[in-house]
Amino acid sequence: MFRKILIANRGEIACRIARTCRRLGIAVAGVHSTADADALHVKTIGESIEIGGAAASESYLRIDAIIAAARAVGAEAIHPGFGFLAENAAFARAVEAAGLAFIGPTAETIERLGDKASAKREAVATGIPTIPGSDTPSEDPREIERTVRQLGLPAMLKAAAGGGGKGMRSITSLERLQEGIESAMREAKNAFGDAGLIVEKLVQQGRHIEVQIAGDGNGNVIHLFERECSLQRRHQKLIEEAPAANLSSELRERMLQDAVRLGHRLNYRGVGTVEFIVSGGDYYFLEVNPRLQVEHPVTEMVTGIDIVEIMLRIAAGQGFPFAQDDVVCAGHAVEARICAEDPDQAFMPCTGEIAYAGFPPDGVRVETGIESGSTVTPYYDPMLAKLIAHAETRDQALDLLGRALNETSILGVTTNREFLVRLLGLPATRAATFHTRLIDEQLDTLLQRADAADPEALALGAYFWMMRQRQPSPDNPWQSVGMTGWQMGTDDEGMSPIPVLHLESAGNSAEIRFAPLKPDGSMLVGVNDVKIPVRLAALPDDKFIASMGTRREIVRIWRKDNVIFVRNPRGVHTMTAITYLKHISAAPEASGELRAPLTGVVLKVNVARGDRIKAGDAAIVMESMKMELRITSKVDGIVTAVHFDAGDTVDRNAVVAVIEPELTRKQPERATGAS
Repeated sequence: MFRKILIANRGEIACRIARTCRRLGIAVAGVHSTADADALHVKTIGESIEIGGAAASESYLRIDAIIAAARAVGAEAIHPGFGFLAENAAFARAVEAAGLAFIGPTAETIERLGDKASAKREAVATGIPTIPGSDTPSEDPREIERTVRQLGLPAMLKAAAGGGGKGMRSITSLERLQEGIESAMREAKNAFGDAGLIVEKLVQQGRHIEVQIAGDGNGNVIHLFERECSLQRRHQKLIEEAPAANLSSELRERMLQDAVRLGHRLNYRGVGTVEFIVSGGDYYFLEVNPRLQVEHPVTEMVTGIDIVEIMLRIAAGQGFPFAQDDVVCAGHAVEARICAEDPDQAFMPCTGEIAYAGFPPDGVRVETGIESGSTVTPYYDPMLAKLIAHAETRDQALDLLGRALNETSILGVTTNREFLVRLLGLPATRAATFHTRLIDEQLDTLLQRADAADPEALALGAYFWMMRQRQPSPDNPWQSVGMTGWQMGTDDEGMSPIPVLHLESAGNSAEIRFAPLKPDGSMLVGVNDVKIPVRLAALPDDKFIASMGTRREIVRIWRKDNVIFVRNPRGVHTMTAITYLKHISAAPEASGELRAPLTGVVLKVNVARGDRIKAGDAAIVMESMKMELRITSKVDGIVTAVHFDAGDTVDRNAVVAVIEPELTRKQPERATGAS
């Protein structure tokens, strides 16, 4: 076995690989970008080498820097994790050429399977059914367009060089075909260094089933059963489970054996995943991921096999210490991916500092690369954590995962946690009658957008702000009247005559007034025209027993500067506290300003000063967390300023361009006179 390895990745997977290595007595070292200098994986691993700038192309995709880091720390092997260089044949070859072991498939296998087009040809040669479409990648937009038109709609564009939903676009209309091709190619190039696309017929209501395989490189290939990955959005998985429910034993066995046969054809070494789309009683080959998968923990939970350990043993020439008959599937496991994104804003990625991160202390498996104080940057994937539940039955596992999500708090950035809770509760999820487009079809039900902020949450946040802002002191006469500072009330309850502060939340601004603090610690808080009696009793771990009239509930409250986070049973409520005088003196924002919704990099500037632009047209195209964002004009008008160029990094809320609406432009004066 290896004495020391380098983990060439970041985030939760780097932490997870390190855990298995330490259990096996293998020393570990890591790498990090300038943006990740204080990241949790750096602290967890302990020894880490800075390999470049924040962008992945300047750090985690630099083959030379990673190999130099491995040599610097005295590593014997490199584990690529997933993403970045995990499916890069040139990287695998360079690692071996440097005298190091690559913990993954051979470069030849990656070339034959890591590229979707080549993998499809291998599947055809193995006799596995495939989806109609091209089997040769292209970087020529005109050729890709011709292929789509010849194949017919609906069609799917796929990045040939990678996975994880990157560089994939569903084409259901020819109107925006060119834009879809350009966007998919850009995303593929940024994520994998290769813009090549293939085109396939789109199976619209299929199930996404994948089979975990392992091979020792000496002719032995086995499967570790299958996973269900149909609950996804933007072709990225949100909920995965093992085994797949409502799958006939005959169909399951055929897919398992096809996956193993494909592994035998290539004398597979390492672990990999063969993915299928199931439609009715038929299935078709999708792709092979010759690497560790994000969702591998559900397979580990039902088989009891540490897949990272298997990778290490195979790479060290030890093979796997069991046969196919020794692998059994026990119980059911379900995984949920918590991501920094806002479902109510088309799943837009969210960046910023995590004020607080708290996970269930027991009962479920937690894989994460964040902690309180971590910074979520725009340079990498938005996944923050994975929760994995395992139980005897599927219903028990779903219930356990739902409770774990409800016990999880990530404050400071918007996440999809509540969305995942609702997704787990969908009747189609519980009955396992889902397909890959279920989320799109049920989006209105899943979002449940709130029309206004929660008044009780605002009252709790206001009370917390007041208690922290103005601690009672017998020596301070200004605070002598119940902490509010008001000597005269508007009514018998002593409520302050004008708002003390405003709380901005969910796009709304609420006026907050306070009555004097009572001897029992309660206070009447006015939220606009509603008066709510509030009292907080502290519990461990930033939790409180919140009393609102006769009702009690457990809440978590956290404050970072002037932002307050209230986590109650109805969700996470983020509110910004603005004192009354600051609120009334705030200047209105210019209506024609186009602002960056979050921190990111400008990919394309579509306009110049003086250009006409129509409402809905994209002035700027940005990338953040590997996702493209189109900053569009809300009005017809003239571009009066463009502040950034392609390649520039833009901070959240920065003005990227200014549009003068046509209606505000001075109109020619008309001659008037008597008639």
